[in-house]
Amino acid sequence: MPAYAASTRTAAPQARIPAGYLAMQGSAALGRSALADDRGGTRRTFAKGEELFAEGEAADFFYQVVSGTVRVCKLLSDGRRQIDAFQLAGDIFGLENGAEHRFTAEAVEETVVLAFRRGRFANLLHDNPAFGDQLMTSMITSLERAQDHMVLLGRKTAQEKIATFLMDMAGRLAKGDRLDLPMQRTDIADHLGLTIETVSRTLTQMVRDGLIKLGAAGRTITLTDKLALQQLNG
Repeated sequence: MPAYAASTRTAAPQARIPAGYLAMQGSAALGRSALADDRGGTRRTFAKGEELFAEGEAADFFYQVVSGTVRVCKLLSDGRRQIDAFQLAGDIFGLENGAEHRFTAEAVEETVVLAFRRGRFANLLHDNPAFGDQLMTSMITSLERAQDHMVLLGRKTAQEKIATFLMDMAGRLAKGDRLDLPMQRTDIADHLGLTIETVSRTLTQMVRDGLIKLGAAGRTITLTDKLALQQLNG
């Protein structure tokens, strides 16, 4: 798998983040086009496949997804990729304890984010208490997802992993029983610690078992037996 290009941007001195805000997962940096100013953040658009930031870049900003999907991942020295999380509309991410990003973030599809300057963190909370509440809720949810993902990677079977992923996406996308997944199967595999062949075989078996139906392109999935999927989810 090809390595991701390293950034040439230089790091700037960083403001220390209060300890209570260290549970955030992922991150993001400046995009190519500033569209508007919204609630202290700058709206930016990223094309499909565009890198928001690279591991090791200065963590000058944190972000909220307005629309689209971001994958937060780490590339190992041997070329293997682990996707830590998918950030969807409404998710806040990019708040780091240190001066640099610990992961790489890329747009899975055309994505719009609000970029908030890290140095104005305290001012943002003071000026907009509702945003502070939203930030805290997002932090807690992100931590819970990270804990669930640890159990998934360490203990669940391939079928249980995919059932968990589908039920999670169903809840987050809030589109009933039909999922139009923005990510490819390679992304799903790298998120669940599986090979793409295992993902494909497991989805096919789930179709045979009557748990799901697959659309022609493979990314549209209808959950036909949510009770059974929830039982597999644990």
